[in-house]
Amino acid sequence: MGGANKLLAPFEGEPLVARAVDAALASRAAIVVVVTGFQPARVRRALAGRDVEFAHNRYHARGLGGSLRRGLRALDDGIEGALIQLADMPWVRADHLDALIAAFARARRRPICVPVRGRRRGNPVLWPVRHFAALCALQGDVGGRGLLRRYAGEVVRVAMSDAAVMRDVDTLADLKAASVPRASRARLP
Repeated sequence: MGGANKLLAPFEGEPLVARAVDAALASRAAIVVVVTGFQPARVRRALAGRDVEFAHNRYHARGLGGSLRRGLRALDDGIEGALIQLADMPWVRADHLDALIAAFARARRRPICVPVRGRRRGNPVLWPVRHFAALCALQGDVGGRGLLRRYAGEVVRVAMSDAAVMRDVDTLADLKAASVPRASRARLP
């Protein structure tokens, strides 16, 4: 992103991070914890007035593993699971999150709930508390993909009606393509 904080990049008039947080707040999630890293004060200001808790990962430059660890440790005792949502996926809505939460709640033994579109797996992923230690053990810029393979028998695939759970914004080109007016966006691949 050319050194800019992509979470503060505007998307349809608001920062990417605000889109993700607003989706989480509109969902059935019991609590929303925002893990900050780069420019934490600016991220907090962008989320002013929203009912969230903040947890700062001062080692954010070491990769995603530390942010996962910091976020999970900020959660209250007694929770059954955590929905790990990425702030650079502005198309993910509350209904996507609620579908994962509903699948988790329906299952007798709380599964790992993964959104899918067709045969492809996306994000966010809802993890049961029994896997928090394994998630906290991740080091560097590693997410839970390896754990999903390790615990494949516990994964419930939750079908999504659109590709929002597959799309993210990683580059300036991604952001520019995402900023195309809605009428034109339908033609984009």
